[in-house]
Amino acid sequence: MRVLIKLGGTLLDSPDSLHRLASGITAAVESGVEAAVVHGGGKQMTRFLAERGVESRFINGLRITTPEIIDAVVKVFAGSVNTQLVAAFRRAGARPVGLTGVDAGLVDAEVLSPELGQVGKPVRSDAGILRVLVDAGYLPVIACIAGDEEGNIYNVNADQMASACAAAFAAYKLLFLTDVEGVRGREGTTLETLTVSEARDLIQAGVASGGMQAKLESAIKALESGIKEVVLAPGATPGAVASLLSGARLGTRLIP
Repeated sequence: MRVLIKLGGTLLDSPDSLHRLASGITAAVESGVEAAVVHGGGKQMTRFLAERGVESRFINGLRITTPEIIDAVVKVFAGSVNTQLVAAFRRAGARPVGLTGVDAGLVDAEVLSPELGQVGKPVRSDAGILRVLVDAGYLPVIACIAGDEEGNIYNVNADQMASACAAAFAAYKLLFLTDVEGVRGREGTTLETLTVSEARDLIQAGVASGGMQAKLESAIKALESGIKEVVLAPGATPGAVASLLSGARLGTRLIP
């Protein structure tokens, strides 16, 4: 089975959860699963800027990315967060390789909106580098930074990055491991299963907004790109990765 796993939220902030997830993903790879990992790091980014007296400003949940901010994005996402995650995978026994979307044209982007600055929307993805690494026994660990043929660098929403990589990688499953239990419905309870049309209804009704809206929109795009199943699940749950890969009910499963 080929899977793309996106890690985000407070999971990246806790050494314990990082070690547990790295161990679970490594065990899956050792059992024959072909995997690649995409990560965010928004909380770490906000802290980094605050420590330097720079205010984080957002529009519709997306960070306004000036030239000063994009420099910090590279330092934090491709630097400290990616390296710490790679180190956690090495401790777990994997052979991780840290990447960004800029590497080998993995993900190209274009400006999403002029008012957001260097925030990018994925427009092309070439998973050749992922296939080369996975076939050689390595685990790609990808920071949510994209580029283009002109040498520009873009800050990309990690959920969109995961969707683009999953489609190009021809993953069977896309797992969003986060710090929430799953997708909540109109009654406030976590839904076990959600179709694309039902997900669109939740967005339209304003039930799913902000970060959850971004995840659902990325999940819909992944399913429309040929991914068979997308799961939004609590990554802090012990044994989460093994459970999800075995088909156990955890979080919310999105299907076409």
